[in-house]
Formats: sequence, structure tokens, C-alpha cells
Amino acid sequence: MIKRIFLPMLFAASLSINQANAAKVDTVTTYSEAMKKSIRAVVITPDSYSNDKTYPVVYLLHGAGDNYSGWIKKAPTVAMTADQYQQIIVCPDGNVTSWYFDSPVNKAWKYETYVTKELIPFIDGHYRTIRDRKGRAITGLSMGGHGALYLAFRHQDLFGAAGSMSGGVDIRPFPKNWKIEEKLGSYAEYPENWERNTVTNMLNLLSPGSLALIIDCGTEDFFYKVNVNLHDKMLERNIQHDFITRPGGHTWPYWANAVKYQMLYMSLYFTRD
Repeated sequence: MIKRIFLPMLFAASLSINQANAAKVDTVTTYSEAMKKSIRAVVITPDSYSNDKTYPVVYLLHGAGDNYSGWIKKAPTVAMTADQYQQIIVCPDGNVTSWYFDSPVNKAWKYETYVTKELIPFIDGHYRTIRDRKGRAITGLSMGGHGALYLAFRHQDLFGAAGSMSGGVDIRPFPKNWKIEEKLGSYAEYPENWERNTVTNMLNLLSPGSLALIIDCGTEDFFYKVNVNLHDKMLERNIQHDFITRPGGHTWPYWANAVKYQMLYMSLYFTRD
């Protein structure tokens, strides 16, 4: 069922957590053969983590200008959700302006390849994960919201659920922002790159029910209009999704609240029959 949900800033009491338990937060270093460099990621394992069971994984992407440590530093309650929902959370470094593309104009930028072909195998090889799309989800904020939907749409064999918070889901209205043109070329010269790599133009990759999807954006956010447009296009195509909107801008207080709903949604996906 497609839902447009209006939610208050205070999160429900269902997120109360026993403070005696504590998730483990590690920083790991992976090597990207595609980009010939080492890349860091935060990995959060729940308090009950053991070798006797396997756990679902949520990949949580940061926004432009930030790095792998952004989520844990600026929204530390993320770690608590690993305990509450007994899932692993991975926060990869997407560089400050990668947009999680494989750049068609600069071979030094291959973050789609890194996440899908290098990071996921590393996590599955070093942690007790459910190594199936049914146990793997991805979400993120701003640039990371775009990246999460972009990667999930293109790799439905890897991800069963995806989300976006204040996502830049249509990059075309912002041709001079966030150094996107360094990855795609200028819009004037390479319009096909922009058209092909913007999330709102990728709905043809989806069939109804192919992904569990949750999209969230504040009404004062500069990405609000493009998110509403994506929502409307998904309605037209009968693509099931949850769409959340409430007062708020492109700010950490908004995302620190929004990520709680995202983690609950992913947990419900992982535990559904």
C-alpha cells in the first residue's frame, strides 16, 4: 500500500532502548581495486552479536561534504537502533561529492562499483551477515539518499529495501551544485549523462513490489519539490512505497529523527513473513 504519512518530531516510545546494552562501533579500512585506494567505513554491530547467528545489514550513506563518520558523530542514536532491531549498520565513505556514481567522464570515481562489488563482499566476508537481498537494505541522506535509491534501483539483486532522507532524487535542477558536473560532465555538454543518472528517471527499472521503499523529506527542504515529484511519478506507475513528509529543512535535527523511521521500516522488512 502506498502511504503519504505526516509525522511529529517526537518519535514513538517504541524506540526506548535498554541503556545497559551497547552496540559496538568499529572503523574498518577496505581497499578499492577499482579506484586503487583505501576507503574507511563505520561498522556497527548489535550488543548480541555472535557467531551463532546471522544478521541483516543496513548500508547508511552520508551526504555531500561529509564522510563515513558523519552519522555516528552527528546522530549517535543510530547505534542504538542496531541494538533494538538486531541488525548491522554500515556507513561507508562516499567521498565528499561522489554521488555514488561510476563517473562516465572520470575513471577515478567508481563509487557504485566500490559499494556493490567491493564493500558488500568485504562486509559479508568479515561479519555474520544474511548474504541475500532479503537481509540487505540501503538508505541515506541528501546525496546519500540519491545514492541509496540509485544503487538499489540498479542492483535489485543485492538490495531488498531502500530509503531516502532529503534525497537529491533529481539532480537536473542543480547543474552547478556539489561538483556533480565533475562526475557527469556539464549538463550543457553531456545532458544524456544527467538524464540517465538521476533517480527520478530510473523508475522504469522497477516493477510493482520489486523493492520495499521509504522516502522522507521535510516541507522546508530545497529538495522537497523533487521528492514530491518522485512520489507522484511512483504513484502513476503503481510503485509501492511509503512517503513521509513533515515540517523541517535540510538539517541534522531532521535527519536524526528521520533515520529512526528508516531503521524501523528496514527492520519490519527484514522480519516480515
